Amino acid sequence: MEAPAPETGSKDLKALASLYSSYVWNRLFGSSPSPGGSGFLGKISGLYRRTARPRSRRRTSRLPLPLPSNSADRSVVLTEASRVYDVLEDIMAHILSYLHDIQKHLEFWQTRAEGSNGRKMYFMIFERGPLAFVDETVRLLQQSVAEGYSSQHLCRSASAHISERITILTYLRCSLASFLAEVYVEVDKRGEELVKSPEKSLPSLLVVMDGLFSKLEESIGSLPLHNQVAKYKKPRKVTQYWISYTCGAVGFAACSMWLVRHSSLVGSSDINNWIREARDSTLSFFNDHVEQPLLSIRDELFETFRKRHESAMELEEVHLTSKSLHRMLKAFSEQTEGQKLPEDASDQQMLEIVMARYEKELMHPVKNLLSGELARALLIQVQKLKLDIETAMLELNQILRANEINFAILAALPAFFLSLILLMIMRAWLKQDTRAEGRGRVARLQRRLLLVEIEKRIMQYQNYIDQGLENDARCMYGLMLYSLDRLYLAVERHARATGEWPWLRQDIIDLAKPGLQTTYKFKVTSRMERMYDCLLPSPKRK
Repeated sequence: MEAPAPETGSKDLKALASLYSSYVWNRLFGSSPSPGGSGFLGKISGLYRRTARPRSRRRTSRLPLPLPSNSADRSVVLTEASRVYDVLEDIMAHILSYLHDIQKHLEFWQTRAEGSNGRKMYFMIFERGPLAFVDETVRLLQQSVAEGYSSQHLCRSASAHISERITILTYLRCSLASFLAEVYVEVDKRGEELVKSPEKSLPSLLVVMDGLFSKLEESIGSLPLHNQVAKYKKPRKVTQYWISYTCGAVGFAACSMWLVRHSSLVGSSDINNWIREARDSTLSFFNDHVEQPLLSIRDELFETFRKRHESAMELEEVHLTSKSLHRMLKAFSEQTEGQKLPEDASDQQMLEIVMARYEKELMHPVKNLLSGELARALLIQVQKLKLDIETAMLELNQILRANEINFAILAALPAFFLSLILLMIMRAWLKQDTRAEGRGRVARLQRRLLLVEIEKRIMQYQNYIDQGLENDARCMYGLMLYSLDRLYLAVERHARATGEWPWLRQDIIDLAKPGLQTTYKFKVTSRMERMYDCLLPSPKRK
């Protein structure tokens, strides 16, 4: 097939798209593309037409084409070169998107294949929809009547059902991965030409693309059965959980009927009364456990500052009582001992003197009450009792004031824990990090597993090359490009935030280069998992 003239490049691309889009779409997806060229290659020709004017919608970031670094800037006005790049990028984007869909279906069936026989039987009966449930139940009953109950037949049927889908999807994945690898290698070979003279190099590239699409058509055409991906897709969630959804629908219908019976539609005021009671209970809970405790804490804090002067007066009163008792003890002790006591004599020492004199005076209480020191000793004890009472009251007042805040905090604890639980639920809902693009520990682990997958596919690719298995090596190279594309999407946002994106992006592009040595690629992956923050292990929780 001769290369068409440069000026016919756009027509050749459209003709190529028209030739293969319907057939490839039917082979892969089991339905004809809608009018207007929305098929696998029809979208490519449509993109070529759309790139004649600037686009307002931002392109999804994908693994870049292996073009030289001096390629046209995407931010400037689009040129003929950038339109060629858009066509090639769109081909890559569609292949990678289809590969991702097939990979998801394949992972589902592989998970089912690894399950136990009981799990496979459950899937065949309960997770394939109501029609499959009826068919399998009837078949199982017929076999039980004819041959006696045996689960072996159902297990074999489930294994065959799952194995068939794994085989077909694996073949489709390999075909698309090989096509992706060949496209990537061809663009890598013609990188300089595409940058320097895109319109001249495009016709020869179209000839090669024509052969690659023909090869893809032949590989898909060799499949048995109906050759439709739709048949081998994993069941939708509605199909898998149809029993749960059915029970939920029945429960919802019963609940709706019950609500109607108690609503104003049939003249009942039950729902209005329940709503009123719930509102009153909510307001009461808010008042008792939120508003009043907070107001109490606020008032107590302000009251502490307002009563600072009163507390100082109470403390001064206790201090005066203590000084008065000290003077009384000192005068009594000096008179009793007949000598002047030292200035540093403690109240306890002087109180012992008073108590000794008091015990002596009690020997003749009537006489000493009138002419002795018994009356003074009793007054001193009264003063000591007064000091003890004032001190205890001051300490008790301080304890009560401190506990008022504690009681208010305890009253607010139910509302606090309820708010904390709601906050945790909201945080878990907002921070769904199960995908590799997320921010949590699971997302970080997913990114590291992607890097491990890339290393394994690089090693398998090299093993196939060493063994001379070119087809297997081409398939593995395409799967490696797919894994690099997933990693590219997962790390871009995080790497841009940390400022390490230019280096990480270049490392991913280097790993995709077909001519780079395997030893150097392993060095790159080792550096990536050690240096870049978005690929580091999660910090261990103590």
